[in-house]
Amino acid sequence: MNLAWKRSLSLWLLLIPGVGYLLVFFGSPLALALLGSVGLETIGTDAPGFTLQYYRTMLTDRIYLDGLWFTLYLSTTSTLLSLLVALPITALIQQSFPGQRLFNTLYKVPLVVPGVVAAFLVLTLVDRGGLLPRAFERLGLGFPQLVRDRLALGVLIGMAWKSVPFMVLVIGGAMAAVPKDVLAAARTLGASSWQAFLKVQVPLALPGITAATLLVFIGSTGAYAIPNLIGPVYPLPLSVHMYQNAFERNQWGLVAAMGSVLSLTSSLVLLAYYQLTKGATNASGKGV
Repeated sequence: MNLAWKRSLSLWLLLIPGVGYLLVFFGSPLALALLGSVGLETIGTDAPGFTLQYYRTMLTDRIYLDGLWFTLYLSTTSTLLSLLVALPITALIQQSFPGQRLFNTLYKVPLVVPGVVAAFLVLTLVDRGGLLPRAFERLGLGFPQLVRDRLALGVLIGMAWKSVPFMVLVIGGAMAAVPKDVLAAARTLGASSWQAFLKVQVPLALPGITAATLLVFIGSTGAYAIPNLIGPVYPLPLSVHMYQNAFERNQWGLVAAMGSVLSLTSSLVLLAYYQLTKGATNASGKGV
C-alpha cells in the first residue's frame, strides 16, 4: 500500500461521518420525495407505479402555479427586506454607544420567538382592532391593511422580523474577520466610517453576506405559520398547499411533486444569485 493511497483512504475515512450524516438525514428525504413525486413511493398507500401525473397537476393547475410564484415572491422579498435592515444594524453594533449591551440583547429576541408567536404578534399590532390601527384612529388617520392583504405586507414584516437577527449574526461574524488595518487605512485616506463600511468592509465580507442571504432565502421558501395565519386567502404558498394535500386530502404524491418543484426552483434561484455575486466576490478579493 503506497503513501498516496493511504492518504486517500485516510481522507475518505475522515469524511465518512459528515458525509454519512448528510446522506442519511438530508439525502434520504430528498430521494424519497423524488421517488414519491413519480409514483414510486408513497406514505400509507401502495405506490401506483411510475407516473408524471403529479407533476402535470402541479404545473397545469392555476392554484398551484400561483402558489409557486407567491412562494418565490415571499421568500425573495422578505430576504431582500431582511438584508436591507440587517446591514445597518450590523454596522451599528460594531460601534460604541450608550446602551450598546442592551441593544445587542434586544435585537436577538426574535431568534427565540416561534413563527406562530411572531404571526400573533403581527396580528396584535396591525390587524383591525390592533394597537397601531386604534392609535391611528384616535389621531384621525387611516391605517393600511397589513393582514390578509394582496401584497402580504404583514407576512413580509413577520418573516423579516424573524430573519434579521440571524442575518446580523452571520454578517457580523464575516465583517469582524475583516482586518482592522484595512479599515484604518481607509479612514486614513479620508473615508468616513460609513464610507469605510460600505466601500471596504461590505465588499470584503461579501462571502458571509451571500451565505446569510442564501440561508434566509432557503428558510423562507418553506415558511408556513406566518403566511398561513396572516397571509391572503389567495394565493397560498406551496407550504400551505403541501400541508392541506398531505393531511386533509391524503395526496402524498402531489405533495412530493410540490416539494421537488420547490426544491428545484429554489436551487435555480440560489445558483443565479451565486453567479451574480461570484464576480463581485472575486473583484473584491483582487482589489485587496
